[in-house]
Amino acid sequence: MGGNHTQIEFILLGITNSSYAQTPLFIFFLLIYIVTLVGNIGIIILVRVSPSLHTPMYFFLTHFAFIDICYSTVISPRTLADLLSEDKTISFSECMMQFLIFAFFGSVEFHLLAMMAYDRHVAICHPLLYVTIISSRVCWQLVASSYLFAFLSAIIYTWCTFGGSFCGPNRIDHFFCDEVPVLKLVCSDTHSSEMIIFAFVTINEVGAVVLILLSYISILRTVLRMCSAQSRARAFHTCASHLMAVSLFFGTAFFMYLQPPSSHRSLDKVASIIYTVLTPMLNPFIYSLRNKEVKGALVKCGTKFFNHWQHRRVLSFRT
Repeated sequence: MGGNHTQIEFILLGITNSSYAQTPLFIFFLLIYIVTLVGNIGIIILVRVSPSLHTPMYFFLTHFAFIDICYSTVISPRTLADLLSEDKTISFSECMMQFLIFAFFGSVEFHLLAMMAYDRHVAICHPLLYVTIISSRVCWQLVASSYLFAFLSAIIYTWCTFGGSFCGPNRIDHFFCDEVPVLKLVCSDTHSSEMIIFAFVTINEVGAVVLILLSYISILRTVLRMCSAQSRARAFHTCASHLMAVSLFFGTAFFMYLQPPSSHRSLDKVASIIYTVLTPMLNPFIYSLRNKEVKGALVKCGTKFFNHWQHRRVLSFRT
């Protein structure tokens, strides 16, 4: 990496400059972070303890929930601390590591959404071959490959973003270390770095979107050929939650990373809040409230827990 980076410190300007908004924003983002942790940890535990959810679809969903926890944790604690602190400085190494981890988990999420679309495609279009095609071994291979490719992509993103010379202003106009605001502080020419990042983001995002679109085009054709209206409704209902998650995440990511650098405006912070803070909180609700299997497993677990608690209470009264 060019330049002497060991002594560099950045200042994160945060979400807003208004001192009056800091405390309300802290409460708001703290509540969102707590709900994110509880919701996604709840999904993971529910899938683990419910035999009815031990299927490839929910295997991918547990990894998706795990990624949302990590993805949110990379950003939210630091943002919460900065909202209450006057000192918003962050060292070069801390900033670089935050971006590296953020880019890694973000890339994994792209791949997982594509895998979940492919899983739905096989389940609806080739139900008799589903167990053979989407075996346990294949699930682990797909997830492992997504983690590996995401790590390599994150290394390249980080090298391109932090590999230049920083010799001017050190104020990052954002609430975390992201590619666009950091590259604005680089003194050397960033055109080649921007092109490399754009190429890899295109491979990750557009590649995932193409796989998702092809999967759902095939699903739509299969569903329209179904004779039973009930079967069609069940198939559409199964895919609805995944499509909502895809729209939220990819819509804001496209807005942020696939527009020219000169087009970035103040709405970037709003888009970043949506995909780094709000989307990880909403995903557990999207996948549970619109899913009969998850709701059924939740009711069963709740009933089992209540009966166990009631039984122990009766035993305690007898003794």
